[in-house]
Amino acid sequence: MPAIGAGRGPPHGGRAPPRDGRRRHCGPRGRGERLGLHEQRGSTLISLYLERRADLIRFFTVRLRSASAAEDLVQDIYVRLSSRPAPADIQNPTAYLYRLGSNLMLDRLRGERRTAHRDGAWLDSQTTRMGAEGVSPEPSAEATVAARQRLAQLTTAIEGLGPQTQRVFRMHKFEGLSHSQVAAALGISRSAVEKHMMTALKHLLNRLA
Repeated sequence: MPAIGAGRGPPHGGRAPPRDGRRRHCGPRGRGERLGLHEQRGSTLISLYLERRADLIRFFTVRLRSASAAEDLVQDIYVRLSSRPAPADIQNPTAYLYRLGSNLMLDRLRGERRTAHRDGAWLDSQTTRMGAEGVSPEPSAEATVAARQRLAQLTTAIEGLGPQTQRVFRMHKFEGLSHSQVAAALGISRSAVEKHMMTALKHLLNRLA
């Protein structure tokens, strides 16, 4: 005689539990899963950036009329990609990289114009005219102290870098050498110079932000 309940389906028309006894979760994605998707998108964008880096430099060299300025701008793209979560609505990742670079370029140009205008206005206000010549006074004690503090913070942050990364950063940023010139001087590849600069910029961004 068959046991009571044998052969019957699950109660109330529900689904039978899985054979391995584990409960399936079909609810909405949790926060950790959403963060995983953001990280996956960011990783994909950085991989694409590394593939298209040379193309990006050529593209922005034409627009900025300076290979050095283009290299710095393309490094800023990497810093932005690695420091912020990727948007969820990117339809064309390649176009997104160029759009991000163009926005950063416009921001930089606007900043340079604002700085030039502000410095010019300050200089005019602080300059004493003697005939046709302008005589600019010495900077105030407060301005001198603030500048020294900023320099000390930057110096301390740079000292936190590895020795080779420090050399690369100083030669490019302080001595004005291009990536190719730094590579030739240190006997390393240009791609190695670029990696050192990426490391330095991320480090300084975290320390000075």
